[in-house]
Amino acid sequence: MNFRLKIILPALVAVLALVALIAAVVIIKNNSSDETPDKTEVNKMNEYVNPLLEGADPFVLNYGGKYYLYCTSADDGYKLYVSDNLTDWKEDGYSLKKGDVKGEGGFWAPEVMERGGKFYMVYTADEHIGIAVSDSPRGPFRQAEKRWLSERKAIDGHFFVDDDGSVYLYYVRFDNANLIYGAKLNDDLTLDEENEKFILRTSYGWEQMDCDVAEGPFVLKHDGKYYLTYSVNHTRSPYYAVACAVSSSPLSGFEKYEEPILSKTDAVVGTGHHSFVKTNKGELAIVYHCHASPTTFRPRMVCVDRAAFVTENGETVLKVFGPTNTPQKKFG
Repeated sequence: MNFRLKIILPALVAVLALVALIAAVVIIKNNSSDETPDKTEVNKMNEYVNPLLEGADPFVLNYGGKYYLYCTSADDGYKLYVSDNLTDWKEDGYSLKKGDVKGEGGFWAPEVMERGGKFYMVYTADEHIGIAVSDSPRGPFRQAEKRWLSERKAIDGHFFVDDDGSVYLYYVRFDNANLIYGAKLNDDLTLDEENEKFILRTSYGWEQMDCDVAEGPFVLKHDGKYYLTYSVNHTRSPYYAVACAVSSSPLSGFEKYEEPILSKTDAVVGTGHHSFVKTNKGELAIVYHCHASPTTFRPRMVCVDRAAFVTENGETVLKVFGPTNTPQKKFG
């Protein structure tokens, strides 16, 4: 054999062996990539970033381990969104359609409660409030008799069920301002207007940055006290915010917090018209909308953040950990 060939052959074999080894490593790495997601994928699995989807005046019902989101979302009713974790949402048709209930337009701010195996939606249309019924949280919500709960104008209905099973409705009336009223409903969920009570209106300067508006009421009960949360300023305003007042009675004696519990940051503005929901893991979450950007009102966008009752200076207060626009741990 040629002397030069004797030298070249071993070197060539070594090179080929090295190429084969590199190829094998690449194949193993590619085959294992599905089993070991990279850091970015792990973050997508475990974290979320607000905002989550387009919509306004959001309400979430946790039923049967699933989350159902109803919001101001269409001219002809309400679209439905469903999630297993409160952050990844899938559109699932309409929960309520125009024509199935009284009202021609202005479908705003729906809320749903389950009672005796039925689901009741309080909705706003044509600046009036109605109640529609369904056998499922998905709808369709309909009225057997198409009528308003009250012939007087009202918006933003909110159901609150007390410990004894009594159902209260909170809502907004107009009197040169948006004012919050409430009433205990009859057993058939009808309203006797003579029983309604005026509850509160705006008074602080930060509540009146743009119009005299108190709207979107939502009540939580904790340790025997009623926490009435509501939105202030016009929804178009970057200063749209969530306020809180506390009482030992569901319809009177509310004392306001001196500061909002949810308000704008440099990056997130127009934070309001919210609801609270207990997660499958027992956390308290607040769902609300914000403006599309600090300089653009519409479309309004749905966000979710954590909330909790905490002790500050020896007193129990409702605290919201938001608004956020950075990665947050997903809910259960």
